[in-house]
Amino acid sequence: MSIELSNDIDDSRIVQRQARPTTQTPPCAPCVQRSRLFSGVLLEDYKNIWRAGRVKTFARGELLYSEGEPASRVLLLTSGLAKVTKTGREGEEVILRLAVAGEFLSAEIVMGNGIQGTTAQAFRDCRALIWDARVFKELLGRYPALYQNLVAILGDHLRELEDRFREVATERVGSRVARQLLRLLKTIGQPADAAVEVGLTREDLAGMTGTTLFTVSRLLSAWEAQGVVRPRREAVAVCNVGSLQALSQEE
Repeated sequence: MSIELSNDIDDSRIVQRQARPTTQTPPCAPCVQRSRLFSGVLLEDYKNIWRAGRVKTFARGELLYSEGEPASRVLLLTSGLAKVTKTGREGEEVILRLAVAGEFLSAEIVMGNGIQGTTAQAFRDCRALIWDARVFKELLGRYPALYQNLVAILGDHLRELEDRFREVATERVGSRVARQLLRLLKTIGQPADAAVEVGLTREDLAGMTGTTLFTVSRLLSAWEAQGVVRPRREAVAVCNVGSLQALSQEE
């Protein structure tokens, strides 16, 4: 039997369940129900995996883990948004992705050298289910479906990075920025004033597309004049998705 998960997360119930296990399904948000980490995992197995972790809340700007530190834990984001970055030689920050609720973080450390290869920071207030890395490796050996899901997640991350590398190497910057905005619409877009708003700064958008703040600002100003977007202080409202898609295909 595959798992059927319930509604919202309640931290107090999770902590209580860890202390006094029951036969009920651990409470869980819909985002976790959809997480690939638990795809095909049996109900009893899921409960054991969940109880092996602990819940922690992170305020906006707080580090979930840092690049170069010992890889002591892995996380499943259960609410909020986290920014996953890597630091360049000159100290510049490159944004690899924005992780949403239901995404598994630091998956690569389970198969790596025991050192965090990236930094994850709370982009908004968020909550995560955390496992000790050693404990999670034991869970992977005990539950084959969990291991298979982790491999699939790593494959998805690699393919996304390959696509973005190809875009940086072969496409004009305007196409890259438009394409990244379209990706973000699907993951973090929110309806706002007859538009869909992507809540990130121009600097963050530049960091995700391998360009400069000046270039992103120039592009957004031009697209605003065309009625495609409305740039805001810490967001970009997309007013015309069709026009943005056309911009993403420009040679």
